Amino acid sequence: MQSDSSVWQPDLSNRDKPVYLAIADAIADDVRNGRLAVGQRLPPQRTLADRLGVDLTTVSRAYTEARQRGLLDARVGQGTFIRAQSAPPPRPAGSEAPPTVPASMALVDMTMNQPPLPDAPELMERVRQTMAQAVLQTDLRSILRYPEAGAGAADRAAGARWLGRRLADVPVERVVVCPGTQSALLSLLTMLAQPGDTVCAEALTYPGFKAIARQLGLQVAGVAMDGQGLDPEALRAAFAAHAPKALYCTPTLHNPTTATLPPDRRHAVAALAREYGVPIIEDDIYGVLPDSSPPPIAALAPDMTFYVAGLAKCVAPGLRITYVAAPDTRQAMRLTGAQRATTLGTPPLPAAIATQWIGDGTAELLLASIHGEAVARQRMARDTLPAANVAAHPEGFHLWLRLPTAWTRGEFATHLRSRGIAAVVSDAFTTTATAPEALRICLGAPADRSGTQRVLDILADALDQIPAMAGVVI
Repeated sequence: MQSDSSVWQPDLSNRDKPVYLAIADAIADDVRNGRLAVGQRLPPQRTLADRLGVDLTTVSRAYTEARQRGLLDARVGQGTFIRAQSAPPPRPAGSEAPPTVPASMALVDMTMNQPPLPDAPELMERVRQTMAQAVLQTDLRSILRYPEAGAGAADRAAGARWLGRRLADVPVERVVVCPGTQSALLSLLTMLAQPGDTVCAEALTYPGFKAIARQLGLQVAGVAMDGQGLDPEALRAAFAAHAPKALYCTPTLHNPTTATLPPDRRHAVAALAREYGVPIIEDDIYGVLPDSSPPPIAALAPDMTFYVAGLAKCVAPGLRITYVAAPDTRQAMRLTGAQRATTLGTPPLPAAIATQWIGDGTAELLLASIHGEAVARQRMARDTLPAANVAAHPEGFHLWLRLPTAWTRGEFATHLRSRGIAAVVSDAFTTTATAPEALRICLGAPADRSGTQRVLDILADALDQIPAMAGVVI
């Protein structure tokens, strides 16, 4: 059967990964659901690249990835066709089968770094009651009109109080309340840089930052890292070579590598920022999770640093509330103006709930419960996974999984998906030419500890196999 190839186009929506892997995944999904039939010819690479608005090399990499998964056959002079799928190779005699996923079990989506749900019914009831109280106390006029950009005085005061856990004595006038960290980063980059400018970030960085930079037409220069995080000497070289408009970094519980930058390097980064006149965007979204961690860079260079710390990873992602401490009042006003231009302001109800929870202690209780659950799940990971393959922080809730040489990251991600787990490969994070053979694993994604253990068992089994033995199912 050879269907008209012009009717097929991959659905790339809601895929938090490099485009070439998203295309390969779309081919696999459409083979599975019958949208692509055995023998059907795919569009020529250049045709598909034009349709999607991507480079030809991206589609070429996607087709190569799909061929490596056993999905496609390429015939010289004829095109690329959907291959007949064979059964997975038999496992060696005497070996145990890997854990299986019942057909009725939903995919465990580990592509978002969610905090684990608290296992505390009494706390959940308190959350419900205090949330209702905050809504009832909200001035109706604030709902019936557009929100005040940067939020009102009470919400900014609550933000200053929350930031005070890590950054002492922040004046309320320097605090801007934003509808989520993504919104805060968008406003900051809009304020600090123009299309065509360069900004620096760690060699592996938050994919949302990369997406904003790309949307704004900014170049991202990656700065080398090691096991301790950002390398100050590499940062000096990057500042000298690129004259960037800003440095974006996550010094505490780095996403994705979990590294925490030691104090001497934080001092070095602060000194380099002053020397070269480069403002710092310090994303301390994970900073309150550890019981103890070095002071933020903003404490060392408050005049050079926009300090970003929200509630998504430690209280409630659904609130979409983030607080930014600007270097001074004038910069806070500029950020407020940038926020007005990009989002109009922070919705008053989520801000009121956050203010209520910070004021009455509910936020503190949620943080403590999430911390306890994260510690428990990290302990399970240490007991299940080989230490040589895992970078982790005992109080965080994600892992950086370094693969053994038998696996490529694409093969491993495909295998996990066949076992009911979606994870993000290193390409999504990289800002340099090469990506390591690694994936980020989010321990907060499973609903409970039994689900976490099932995921960990699947990971451990896969790491102990070679791809042919793992029985990769497409």
